[in-house]
Amino acid sequence: MTEDIGTAERDAMLAPQDWNFPVPIAYGPGRMAEIGARCVRLGIRAPLVVTDHGSRDLPFIAALTARLADAGLAAGLFSGISPNPRDTDIAGGKAAFLEGGHDAVIAIGGGSAMDGGKAICLTARNDIDLWDFEWEATPAEIGPDQPFPTLITIPTTAGTGAETESTAMITHTGKGMKFCICHPELPVSLVILDPELTLELPPHLTAWTGADAMTHAIEAYLVPGFHPLCDAMALEGLALIARWLPVAVHEPGNLAARGGMLVGSCLAGIAFLKGLGLVHAISHMVGAEYDTQHGLTNAILLPVVLRHNLRGLELKVTRMAQAMALGDDRPDRFIAAVERLLDDIDIPASLAEIDVPFDCAARIADKALLDSAAATNPKAADAAEIQRMVETAIKKAR
Repeated sequence: MTEDIGTAERDAMLAPQDWNFPVPIAYGPGRMAEIGARCVRLGIRAPLVVTDHGSRDLPFIAALTARLADAGLAAGLFSGISPNPRDTDIAGGKAAFLEGGHDAVIAIGGGSAMDGGKAICLTARNDIDLWDFEWEATPAEIGPDQPFPTLITIPTTAGTGAETESTAMITHTGKGMKFCICHPELPVSLVILDPELTLELPPHLTAWTGADAMTHAIEAYLVPGFHPLCDAMALEGLALIARWLPVAVHEPGNLAARGGMLVGSCLAGIAFLKGLGLVHAISHMVGAEYDTQHGLTNAILLPVVLRHNLRGLELKVTRMAQAMALGDDRPDRFIAAVERLLDDIDIPASLAEIDVPFDCAARIADKALLDSAAATNPKAADAAEIQRMVETAIKKAR
């Protein structure tokens, strides 16, 4: 599959790059080796490494902690983050941060680790309730004696794009719903994008997280309003993902493909600062109730929501089709191309295949309407319409 890859294109994906937009980003194979020196330059003495349950014993955690120790840093490790991070996980992380006398958080792993690390940063040095940081709430006042810890993010999947911004999706265990939390005064101080960290990701997780990134790019671009910065990021992210996702799934050791996906995912993650849509609004609530993998849930839902959204958006469909190098820009053909890509990377064709029951549809629809992503969907939908989308996705999404 790699015979047509130009030397310049491949070399670009393998060359180290330093970018300073929208936050400091160190990209390139092997860049995690710099973590100790970079922490020292940031004035960090005792970082807390935050990751998820499933990543605790993976090689990249041992490599990270070893490099921090070599730099003379008193690092700790908290791995109590669930696949869909819960408020109770964050409380445990805050306790670990305080008990260890830490001054920074290094969030490493997939989207759950990113969200968990960011939420711990939000709460670690104050007594503000976690839910007072909810997206639609007035930002809590942070005193000068309660600065947020320094935050470093290191994604090990090319999917969520959560590494450059400080918003986090957390499950409210009492309500069985996900909410977005954030604060404008919590920046990401450094992102390390190292494609080598994604080489061991198995094909199914490469597919699921990659489809998540594709969903971010598409949904962000379809959000109404004039935001040329986010739109440009969405289209370039979509171009990289369409180009490299099948290669990364079918050739797991292809480092150029891994790099292309990591950058594409990052761009798509920046793009959705503009907003998302009903794929995410529904997926958040399915994940909160049934603990499904977020990217996989998004991938299954995507064609169903596109069939609802794309009519009347022909110009945007044309731009997306061009980014994906498709020869036909009609909405139905665009959806068909997305479905072929999902088939190629073995995404299940229904939510029923990941154990989502049919009788949840009305309840999920009501909850989805309350999600902030529903408000930026390009086409209005009421609870009955969303319920029909959920039912379709459960029975046969494509």
